[in-house]
Amino acid sequence: MNLSLVFPVIIIVGMFWFMNRQQKKQRATQEARQNSLEKGSEIVTIGGLHAIVSSVDTANKTVDLDAEGVILTFDMASIRTIKPKVETTEPKTAVEDLKPSEDAVEKITDDSDKPSEK
Repeated sequence: MNLSLVFPVIIIVGMFWFMNRQQKKQRATQEARQNSLEKGSEIVTIGGLHAIVSSVDTANKTVDLDAEGVILTFDMASIRTIKPKVETTEPKTAVEDLKPSEDAVEKITDDSDKPSEK
């Protein structure tokens, strides 16, 4: 075999190997994303639809989305991003905002016990 043909063949085989490896990683991340879907998750489809997951059918690989009261069924592969869930806390009332924190109260009482240096 001619030595001048060996190097290009090795380069081509290497390129195919790296491309195949990258595709496997992308499939694994997409599968992990699809498995993390649960009811109440906010998602964006590849078409740009922003919706909330209503139900997930893992057997058929479909998901029902609630887009402002309209239920649509999509293939799981059509989901581009899953927005992170935001922890909702109860809003504070105006009176609670005015109350000092426990740390601030302790600091004030600790400072008042010390004699002042003049």
